[in-house]
Amino acid sequence: MAIQISTAIAIYFVIWWIALFLTLPFGVRSQHEDGGGAPGTDPGAPILTRMGRKLIWTTIISAIIYGAGLAAYHAGYLSIEHLSKLMGMPF
Repeated sequence: MAIQISTAIAIYFVIWWIALFLTLPFGVRSQHEDGGGAPGTDPGAPILTRMGRKLIWTTIISAIIYGAGLAAYHAGYLSIEHLSKLMGMPF
């Protein structure tokens, strides 16, 4: 049950992007919420996005999720046989 490096990178890449979209809204304050803002800008525009911090958190979260998935795969929980038994389908 060895996984190819290209497959591992592709799976991590997908998990990383999903985690990025999950972390984007955290900690963002709009100009309207802050009570200020530059004239002529959208009041919903963010004041400070802190993208560096979000990229670090995204990488940490996706590494944890990927590690848990890889451990479940190597333990046999994510095999075709096991998943087909859970769904009541013959393999």
